[in-house]
Amino acid sequence: MENTVGDFLRSRRARIRPEEVGLPSYGRRRVQGLRREEVAQLAGVSVDYYIRLEQGRGSSASDTVLAAVARVLRLDEVEAAHLRVLARPPGAAAASRGGRPIREGTRLLLDLMTGVPAFVLGRRMDVLAWNALGDAVQGFSAAPPELRNAARHTFLDPAARAFYPRWEAVAAETVAYLRLDAGRHPEDAELAALVGELSVRSEEFRRLWADHPVRQKTHGVKLIRHPLVGELDFGYETLGVNGCAEQMLVTYTAPPGSPTAQKLAMLASWTTSGEPVAAE
Repeated sequence: MENTVGDFLRSRRARIRPEEVGLPSYGRRRVQGLRREEVAQLAGVSVDYYIRLEQGRGSSASDTVLAAVARVLRLDEVEAAHLRVLARPPGAAAASRGGRPIREGTRLLLDLMTGVPAFVLGRRMDVLAWNALGDAVQGFSAAPPELRNAARHTFLDPAARAFYPRWEAVAAETVAYLRLDAGRHPEDAELAALVGELSVRSEEFRRLWADHPVRQKTHGVKLIRHPLVGELDFGYETLGVNGCAEQMLVTYTAPPGSPTAQKLAMLASWTTSGEPVAAE
């Protein structure tokens, strides 16, 4: 899978103009942004050391060196953590080949959240389980099994652009999280296959993936155009499932009395079962 530390560092060097870091911008430059020699100079390391880092031979790089490179390239907290993972990747034994099953306690929690759309995401953005209101909003049970994956749904489902009025923002967020997952699990063959599939079938995915964005999926806003009740303007919160590090509980929220809350109540009244549904 294409996911090297060199690709990431080159993409970040290209974002910075020399004059932004006090370097002259005149003269002919063969690369966009900073040269490797300039990054090395500003970070206080030798050019040879930095080149080895970009070539993926920096597994012994110290936190101090990586922090200096992150400072020069103006990486945010998530990007800096991603750099540390790429520069010092975990061994192949640490790569997950599958997801843990949903705990009964997590299923019960989904069941009890009758007024909140909720679902559980696992590795590679697979949708593992959902509650009745989450299904009423997202339509998980009606989707083909291969589209019960947030990345596939976003880029390969023809209905996704209408479902997400701000599709470009959803697409960018999806790629940024998938990039983060790829950095943590460089030996994951299933993730490599997913990235390969999306790259072949979606030009937009290829373009976004090449930019090497990284971002945690913690909270934000999500606008959905529902086929029955119209636009739903949600906030979302993503919560880790204790004891299952690769599972996340995603909840959609709306202020009481808001138009979205009223539409949710309507959807809830149409829902006959409050039991969570697990993907087969």
